[in-house]
Amino acid sequence: MKQITIIALALLLFTACKKETEKTEETNITVVDSASATKDAIAFAPKKYSKESKLGCRDTLCTYVRISVPEASGIQVVSDSINNKLFHVARSIVYFGEKPTKAKSYQELMDSFIASYEELRKDFSESFPWESKVKATVDYQSDSIINIKVNSYMFTGGAHGYEGNRSLIFNAKTGRSLTYDNIFKDKKAFTAFAEKKFRAKYKIPAGKSINITGLMFENDKFILPQNIFFTKEGLQLFYNPYEVGSFADGAKEILIPYSEADAYLKVK
Repeated sequence: MKQITIIALALLLFTACKKETEKTEETNITVVDSASATKDAIAFAPKKYSKESKLGCRDTLCTYVRISVPEASGIQVVSDSINNKLFHVARSIVYFGEKPTKAKSYQELMDSFIASYEELRKDFSESFPWESKVKATVDYQSDSIINIKVNSYMFTGGAHGYEGNRSLIFNAKTGRSLTYDNIFKDKKAFTAFAEKKFRAKYKIPAGKSINITGLMFENDKFILPQNIFFTKEGLQLFYNPYEVGSFADGAKEILIPYSEADAYLKVK
């Protein structure tokens, strides 16, 4: 009897140790580092919104708004930061008047734009239909950053509409927007390097005015563009029309390979 008791106790002890080992191994499998967790957790799904006015249509063209954005999901504080920034950028684009609307949703934003047109149409019956398009895409994503490109086109009358691109760069772990000071180790040194690349592409001699070929840099001084994009090939410096030249000049851009840009970058 004593021998049976000893054997039973041994079996219980073995079973307990085995369960504890299995529990420990299972726990270890689920542990991942924070960088991987952030990258895996933040996902994007396309969201599309549209609205059209039936007032004042010309043939098949009616006043419309079309918005397409990547909606972030995952770690809430990160996704909320990205989604809120995207909405505020769209709100700064889709409006008519001196100031952006106070819309709190994409639906309110579209309603306001359409209402502005229909109100104007009452006084100016010959008003041509308006157009507003916003398309945002995740063009670059790494463990460190998420870069979203916002392309927009607006026409609310006049000789032509306006199309432009905007770059939104986020810290992939926090969702916070990054400034050039967050991106570059030495912004001044990178600016000097970028000017050499810009002059080389657009054939502007060193030592001559940056505006000698008809460009319109403020104070005749080279500056970085308002928008820089991370791409697979390298860093793209993008100047929208009107930024450093006339509308007829169009956009200006230079691509700096990472083999040359890496020395200046804090993140990539």
